Amino acid sequence: MRLQHCLSWSLSLLPLLLLSCGYQCVSVHFQTPQPVNVLPAGRLVLQVQIDRGPKEKISMITWEREPENAKTPGNPGKVTLITFPGQGKRLDGRLSLEEQGSILKLEGFGVADSGVYIVTVTDQAGIKTAGQCTVKEYEAVHHPSVRVNVSHSSLFCVETWGTDLKFSWLHERAAITDAVGHVSPDGKTLFVSSAPICGHFTCMVSNKLGHSSATYTAEPCEREGKRTTVAVVSLVILLVCGAALAFLLWRRHRRYSNRGERLQEDFEDNL
Repeated sequence: MRLQHCLSWSLSLLPLLLLSCGYQCVSVHFQTPQPVNVLPAGRLVLQVQIDRGPKEKISMITWEREPENAKTPGNPGKVTLITFPGQGKRLDGRLSLEEQGSILKLEGFGVADSGVYIVTVTDQAGIKTAGQCTVKEYEAVHHPSVRVNVSHSSLFCVETWGTDLKFSWLHERAAITDAVGHVSPDGKTLFVSSAPICGHFTCMVSNKLGHSSATYTAEPCEREGKRTTVAVVSLVILLVCGAALAFLLWRRHRRYSNRGERLQEDFEDNL
């Protein structure tokens, strides 16, 4: 009976708690897609949406940063960057807040500025609500390589470094055609139409900071023009040999014919 009474009392308080939260609870959401990749020496802009009830007041907004891998030896741990109200700019003027602390801007981004950015909103009752966003430095393309799968007549482009990579293929310095093969949707794999694989295949990897390439070299392809030339030359040689053989046979036949005529004339003279 006591359990039923407690359950009924808890259920009766639930609407009040939900109503109270609707008026007093604070929520924080990053509006920037994650992870955020920033170009070297570029500008980092982080924006949060703070939802609050009509009776809720914000007393402080704190921006902090900590290493993405907390177990890294020698990492400084969580560092307070800037607060609102109270600070206009920090980090030698590179860091600033706008829109009452909901927008963070950092100029001259470097690898040391990478990490997990945490924004904490404190209300008038001292209750804290936080959100976080991972920020990384935009990496350039390094050194791609090409792997071959002979049994499946395919080539695979590998690049372990770089941000927002785009892949493309060339065959003998020309774009891939249907006669050569087709490329996978992500651009990393080239499925070659003919077997065995022949010629030079180049994988191009690029992003905003530049591009790099790797080439796989197989046996030279036997071109159609070359095959046609070989066929024509073979036909000419065959015709020449045939003509020479016919000429020799004709000369031999003529010689025997002349010899027969001379023998017949000698025989008639003797008679």
